[in-house]
Amino acid sequence: MASTTQPLRGKRACKKIFWAVFPHACFILSLVIYAFLGALMFSHIEGNRKVNLSEEYRKFLQNLWYISRNLSDNMTENEEIFKEEIHELLNTAERDWFVNPKDIWTFFGSLFFCCTVFTTVGYGNTYPVTRVGKYLCMLYALFGIPLMFLVLTDMGDILATLLSKSYNEFRKLQSKILASKLCSGSTCNKGDELKSRAQSKVVINEPLPIMEVLKSQPGLKRKPIKYRNAEIFEMLIDREKEHTKQARNKSIERWSSCPELARGKTMSRVIENFDKIGKQLEKLDVPIVLMVIVIFVYISCAAAILPNWETRLDFQEAFYFCFITLTTIGFGDTQLEHPKFFLFFSLYIIIGMEIVFIAFKLGQDRLIGLYKKVISFCGEKKMPSKKVYPK
Repeated sequence: MASTTQPLRGKRACKKIFWAVFPHACFILSLVIYAFLGALMFSHIEGNRKVNLSEEYRKFLQNLWYISRNLSDNMTENEEIFKEEIHELLNTAERDWFVNPKDIWTFFGSLFFCCTVFTTVGYGNTYPVTRVGKYLCMLYALFGIPLMFLVLTDMGDILATLLSKSYNEFRKLQSKILASKLCSGSTCNKGDELKSRAQSKVVINEPLPIMEVLKSQPGLKRKPIKYRNAEIFEMLIDREKEHTKQARNKSIERWSSCPELARGKTMSRVIENFDKIGKQLEKLDVPIVLMVIVIFVYISCAAAILPNWETRLDFQEAFYFCFITLTTIGFGDTQLEHPKFFLFFSLYIIIGMEIVFIAFKLGQDRLIGLYKKVISFCGEKKMPSKKVYPK
């Protein structure tokens, strides 16, 4: 019997893990599929468009030819004038005059554009030009941005759980170290005696009648009535807890004996997992300074790796670019030469945006608490003091 029950327990454990991970994997997979579909759509629409040379492009070429013709042989005399005229002329130029759309709207370029759309970064160096592409971009963002925020909220629960558990473990370790330093030999022995006394209280393995429990506790007769009633009440609570625990175990056995009911209960648990999205993020309570340190270290790691393929960026420029990206500001002043390599950092971007989102959430909670304190302080100052009249 033991050999047959172990594989069944292993299968049940695997099913529980699968259904627990299913909501998170479902959201991430949906976002990946949405990004790939958008990349295929925009690469087809914007990449295959025809470039029509307008009248502005003809005037640009005429002015450029005029400036180059009027140059004298001595460049030192007209160098400053030439620079100013060329600079003004190039400001009137459009990028589409000199770039083939297929070179920009490749699959990876379109995928990078889709990521900047639903993450609300929007660098501005790649944008749709055709009217159909603009309409589809608005529709794509309308559904993609909520999906992205759903993924961020879901992953925020995981990160919030990890951060809170790590922080609590660190606080427990810190308290143990401080207690071991402050604890002397005599006080430790007294503490062990108190623990042993506390553990030697009433332990009920089965829901016995309360009178039998009272008869087995002779120490209750020697205590005052007030303390005796309190211990009787505690024993009643322990007995009720044990009874409910046994009933719960019986119900679990009953569910496991029927596959149809067990399947229905599994699906209800999966639905409950969907309903719990965002709950752990609301319970997170860690110092805001810790989140700032985590953000700094997280961005510094990427800033040290990014210049390996983006040779024009140093550590400071890469740090600035990563910060602008993770905060979804996206000025577009720093452009990447190899954006498809940066796509491999898509998981890094999502996790980084989540860390920044958690930091903003904590900062928002601290600001709300500060506003409450200020308003309550001002309210107490403005309230008139009560006068006490003699009787």
